[in-house]
Amino acid sequence: MDSKSIIFVDLNNFASFPTLAVGLLVASLRNAGHRVNLLVPLAYDVPAAAREKPDRFYHKWIRAAHLSSTPGLIAVRNAMRAAFYWYHQRPHPTVIREVGRALDQRPDILLLSAYLQHHATVVALCRLAKERGVPVLLGGPAFNLKGTTESWRAMPGLTAIYGGEADLVAPDLVQAIVAGRDMSRIPGITLSDGRGTPAAPPLRELDRSPVPDFTDFPWDRYPVRIVPIMTGRGCQWGRCLFCSDVVSANGRTFRTRSLESVLNEMREQSRRCATANFLFLDLKLNSNPHLLRGLVDNVQTAVPGAQWIGTVHVDCRSDNGLTRNEMRAAACAGMRRVSLGLESGSQQLLDLMNKGSSVEGNEAFIRHTSEAGISVRCTMFQGFPGETADDLAKTADFLVRNRRFIDRIRFNDFSILEDTPIWHQLMAQDGAYPGLAIEGVDKRHAKASYVYKPSRHPDYRRARRRVLEAVHAINRRPLRDEARMFDGLM
Repeated sequence: MDSKSIIFVDLNNFASFPTLAVGLLVASLRNAGHRVNLLVPLAYDVPAAAREKPDRFYHKWIRAAHLSSTPGLIAVRNAMRAAFYWYHQRPHPTVIREVGRALDQRPDILLLSAYLQHHATVVALCRLAKERGVPVLLGGPAFNLKGTTESWRAMPGLTAIYGGEADLVAPDLVQAIVAGRDMSRIPGITLSDGRGTPAAPPLRELDRSPVPDFTDFPWDRYPVRIVPIMTGRGCQWGRCLFCSDVVSANGRTFRTRSLESVLNEMREQSRRCATANFLFLDLKLNSNPHLLRGLVDNVQTAVPGAQWIGTVHVDCRSDNGLTRNEMRAAACAGMRRVSLGLESGSQQLLDLMNKGSSVEGNEAFIRHTSEAGISVRCTMFQGFPGETADDLAKTADFLVRNRRFIDRIRFNDFSILEDTPIWHQLMAQDGAYPGLAIEGVDKRHAKASYVYKPSRHPDYRRARRRVLEAVHAINRRPLRDEARMFDGLM
């Protein structure tokens, strides 16, 4: 295979850790003999995404304005949201300048890894590449979605979009594009003229993926050295009506790695990156309870002093790997923080969402996990179709009962995202959910805008005020000391 010169731009500019998918692709390309120049905006002091620091007083009012459904204020809220998103999604001049300088060296290809909020930046970078005659390959977790890919593909200078897991095929993609070869046999490709190939199948043999190469990430900019890792992809449950993670390129169907593969990667990354801190990015770290128990039993042998965090789903399986004793063992094995999606404090809402969990189970897990010494972070949202003021009041009650056991809570609006089960229900049947009206579809960002009329009722708004009071009371506290290094990571 001929060696190619590659400029790889990681637009997923995280403030605390390297991008796992980019590290995988860099390793794959270098293992095949290609020369990769990775450009990470954080290395040039471009402000990066940092989340969920302790609340200040003003955060309470910003959150209330963002989530307001008070008649007469909705137009103002929407204008404020639009201005906020425009400001944060505009191309950063430093990124444009540095990529332009790299393209002046005439590489064989430009690779862009992007989230959907990076559209304006991708347009600008494709224009620069076109001016220099450099082909561009774009990828990211949402580019297996047909509507989204169709809305992105025609930007001037873009050669192709890949919508799949490129761990093993990245070298072949680069060779085919640089050589101008026919790509009709490569699944997951969409060309700028609209031609495409069938969807790329999920990668099954995860143990074949290379150990990610994080060499070129700006480790000196991160407050703590933390290595991202995954034990599997997808979610064992995978049925929540609202979840877009399980329809993204790497979330389709649940697949797991072997325990030995995970432990070997942790050993190697600890050596390479000079750290024992890990962030598990699995959608659901307990999808395979047997592997989670193996990790707990062996992680301190593999990496002495290891500290780690992850996300779980407190589902109703008879064995979900999250008992009181198992969380105590996880704490002893170095687990410092856990995140979970509560979504609501109402069982009726959880059932409508097909969440597969119970309010009682969530509450018990939060309490015994916190008591084991593990910091607990949760997510919830308002406005799921069918939610009443009483349901939202139950969410407020839940947070008040459990506020001393929860260290962070992220509370947002419900989102209707492309290709999720509820998206298909709403697009197929007008009025499928009484009280919810679709206002428009933004395929560029893979979501629909909507109005949820029950949220405007005074009783609903009073219940939301109680929720936001509880959220602020939780978020204004500092994290417990043992989890502080992981603040803002999830």
